[in-house]
Amino acid sequence: MTKSESGTATISYNGSDLDVSVIEGSENEKALDISKLRGTTGLITLDEGYVNTGNTTSGITFLNGEKGILRYRGYPIEQLAAHCDFVEVSYLLIYGKLPNDEELNAFRESIRNHTMIHEDMKSFYDGFPKDAHPMAILSSVVGALSTFYQDSLDPQNAEQVEVSIHRLLAKLPTIAAYSYKKSTGQPFMYPQNHLSYCENFLRMMFAVPSMDYEVDPVFAEALNLLLICHADHEQNCSTATVRIVGSSNANLFASISAGICALWGPLHGGANEACVNMLQRIADDGGNVKKYVDMAKDKKDNFRLMGFGHRVYKNFDPRATIIKQACDRLLNRLNLDDPLFDVAQRLEEVALKDDYFVERKLYPNVDFYSGIIYRAMGLPTQMFTVMFAIGRLPGWIAHWVEMHQSPTNRIGRPRQVYTGPTERDVVPMSQR
Repeated sequence: MTKSESGTATISYNGSDLDVSVIEGSENEKALDISKLRGTTGLITLDEGYVNTGNTTSGITFLNGEKGILRYRGYPIEQLAAHCDFVEVSYLLIYGKLPNDEELNAFRESIRNHTMIHEDMKSFYDGFPKDAHPMAILSSVVGALSTFYQDSLDPQNAEQVEVSIHRLLAKLPTIAAYSYKKSTGQPFMYPQNHLSYCENFLRMMFAVPSMDYEVDPVFAEALNLLLICHADHEQNCSTATVRIVGSSNANLFASISAGICALWGPLHGGANEACVNMLQRIADDGGNVKKYVDMAKDKKDNFRLMGFGHRVYKNFDPRATIIKQACDRLLNRLNLDDPLFDVAQRLEEVALKDDYFVERKLYPNVDFYSGIIYRAMGLPTQMFTVMFAIGRLPGWIAHWVEMHQSPTNRIGRPRQVYTGPTERDVVPMSQR
């Protein structure tokens, strides 16, 4: 994708002016190029959370929160969800184009050839407590891949990077499923490479050696849609983490492990887990939805409804529209008797009709629906963020690769404005 200069802007300070270039992207987004600001004026910009700061130019994902637009490499998320599977979307994100039949088959075959993890890595799971959070296991084991696959650690070697990409896409579902099996005390299930990506994961999660297991196609379809919708989301917390760690020339395994840690936070990937915990709290309190809606409206109350609204999307979340349809199909198909689903449906109705929510655009978001789907599948709450990580993996990889291919790539090094004590002398111990 291209960028161009679209005029200049002037920054005035202390009697002098600095002309800075206005950079324009392919979707007419504009940014001030302040890369020479400190060297010329001695000033830096201060932007807590980097909410108005672009850390790079990127050709991977376009997001317009005001209009509810999400596109991967130019393709609308709605079309990709309708016509592609997760492996195909992964290829698109990483390599920049939709594959033809030959390219996709070769990509699938390579991933299938890497689905098993080294047998010695299984012993790692013995060292984790049974109640260890699966995200802690996931980040640890992914980081440890660099010790077992030392033949593919050089970020500057294209062949080594390629094999690392395929290994990660293939092994992350296996690592994730094993973390779940560890918590249940069940034996690990080896991957079955004749199955699709989603079918293989579901089988490793829920099958046991003592009986046959057939993957429910409705589960596989819903999981495929969820992974596609989570595959990338521009410069979010975890993606920015992968980029800044990778900018030091850390290998791909280490960079992705760092991204997993960033995703774990309840303000990021852990939001779907927090959403279901909230639904459980309401259900345990007799399912009194009105009580909690009133608490959310009360400015003096600290209670917050999880799974509603979005920091970026100010209109609607296009992913939520897709996932809601999958959620409705799944719940109708299973006809489950679960008080949480009743609470969720009543909360959804309030959010879509109540003036308070409508005016503030606090619509149900992707975390709201994804948590419900994962629960319906039988996944424990602690695995929800792990599922997010599996989905986000191709986006992380794509950004890591794009960063290393950029001729302007530099190690990430944010500045700060120091607010601590000015210079002072050390007082001897006897005088403190």
